[in-house]
Amino acid sequence: MAGDSSMSKGLQGLIDSQMRLWWWKVLCVTCLAFATIGGMLLPVPRLNILNETIRNLYYHVPMWITMMMLYMAGFAYSIIYLRTGKLKDDIFAYQLTATGIAFSVFGMITGMEWAKYTWGEAWSNDPKQLGTALSMLIYFAYLVLRNGMKDEEKRAKISAVYNIFAFALLIPLIWILPRMVDSLHPGNGGNPAFKSYDRDFSMTIVLYPAFIGWILMGFWIASICIRTNMVRYKQENRYQYDIEKNSANA
Repeated sequence: MAGDSSMSKGLQGLIDSQMRLWWWKVLCVTCLAFATIGGMLLPVPRLNILNETIRNLYYHVPMWITMMMLYMAGFAYSIIYLRTGKLKDDIFAYQLTATGIAFSVFGMITGMEWAKYTWGEAWSNDPKQLGTALSMLIYFAYLVLRNGMKDEEKRAKISAVYNIFAFALLIPLIWILPRMVDSLHPGNGGNPAFKSYDRDFSMTIVLYPAFIGWILMGFWIASICIRTNMVRYKQENRYQYDIEKNSANA
């Protein structure tokens, strides 16, 4: 139990300290500004069908990567909560996961817009689309589950267990099953990914900053939500928070 408390305290301390530093926020804004401007103006490979829509790579793919990073962090905090039983760990897990859900919506919208121009329609029942849609429904149910319970401890425990299973289902639905069948999506069903045959240096110098910028933006948004809810939690549960704080410092 001491190790779990130390792990929880260490992760929270790391996030809290990093979220108060300014340099990474400047990096986030700089990378996103470069990715946005460079993504629109810098040259891209001239490919059949894709043409200028290949620029969506700078936005669509980073959205999914950011989603995965946030889900992974939420998954970790759900495990921590089940070991510590501290509601502040549940707040971290929920806000990180909720922010990941928002990015999944952005990823789906940018993907459907891209598919409309390259595949001929926004929705074609592609295995990757179906797997993504199922995973989104699973996480939407996570939000419904939390909002349907009033007792904080019961909600936190059930949500943590659900979040762990949701993340476990996410991996096969998005990364494994689509690769086992035919798919129009790059990198799935024998269809090669961009990096294997047509992404040159002109795209790489924009794509990597886009990854950094959107990931940092995702955690920036989550940190604001976490801090807001932590303030509310401290005000509503002052006595319990003082006990947890004294226990952690002991």
